[in-house]
Amino acid sequence: MNTKSALWGIDMGGTKIEGVVMSSLNDPSPIIRKRIDTQADRGYEHILGQIQKLVAEMQEQSGLRPTAIGFGTPGVLDPVLQTMKNCNTTALIGKPLKHDLENLLGVNTVIANDANCFALAETHWGIAKEKCPEARMVFGVIMGTGVGGGIVIDGRVWNGHHGIGGEWGHNFLDESGGICYCGKTGCVETMLSGPALERYYTHLTGEKIKLKEIASRTATDHAAAETMARLHHYFGKALSVVTNLLDPDVIIIGGGVGNIDSIYTEGMQSLREFIFNNGLDVKILKPCLGDSAGVFGAAALVG
Repeated sequence: MNTKSALWGIDMGGTKIEGVVMSSLNDPSPIIRKRIDTQADRGYEHILGQIQKLVAEMQEQSGLRPTAIGFGTPGVLDPVLQTMKNCNTTALIGKPLKHDLENLLGVNTVIANDANCFALAETHWGIAKEKCPEARMVFGVIMGTGVGGGIVIDGRVWNGHHGIGGEWGHNFLDESGGICYCGKTGCVETMLSGPALERYYTHLTGEKIKLKEIASRTATDHAAAETMARLHHYFGKALSVVTNLLDPDVIIIGGGVGNIDSIYTEGMQSLREFIFNNGLDVKILKPCLGDSAGVFGAAALVG
């Protein structure tokens, strides 16, 4: 194989660092796929060492050498300061990750957050490719432990001037969400993340259960039905802001909250009521790549 045609991607998760080498944008079959523990509690330099170790093992096993590597990160590279911000893996915050990786590995790097990588993978190889191959703008949503998003335009990630393109999870939604970890009050994440919905149910009942079980109780449990109604209402209200601003061709809903089927019925009806239009034609889809999306999307960054 021509080394220059292969796409290298690394997904920097909180517990695992996963790498993949793919043939090309037209062929998503992995040549090699490998993961190791992040061991983030040992600090920033150790994380860099784990990445170096993973890349070396991938080179040895594939017989290939990268000319560039895409990195999916649990945070954002500030385009002005060139340091990391908004990172779930806190050891990365304030660090010149791109600079350090390029010095360490001796190759060019492209960095995007995990939501952007998710959106990019589903655009090139996933559900958007399958259901709406003509789509020019794709908005990928992550609704899980947190709420994030990524924008893909004509097959490329749109990072934005501040590097926060697509970060709808920290738009203001409603005061009742309370204080967010970001320091603001009433962010989308305080209303629509899995933990936020579980907290709301606990507030109503005193009982702590997982969101999946809450969703399964709606026919017989008034508090569960109220929690789901809250999800549907604010899902439509929050996503209408994105739809009005970007008017994407496709919206893909990833993360654990995205597995709740009623989002695609009652949630869509709420969006239909809130958007500035006389109907709702945008396709809202479940992803199909599963846990492959992050590392595949990282590889697509250098495609």
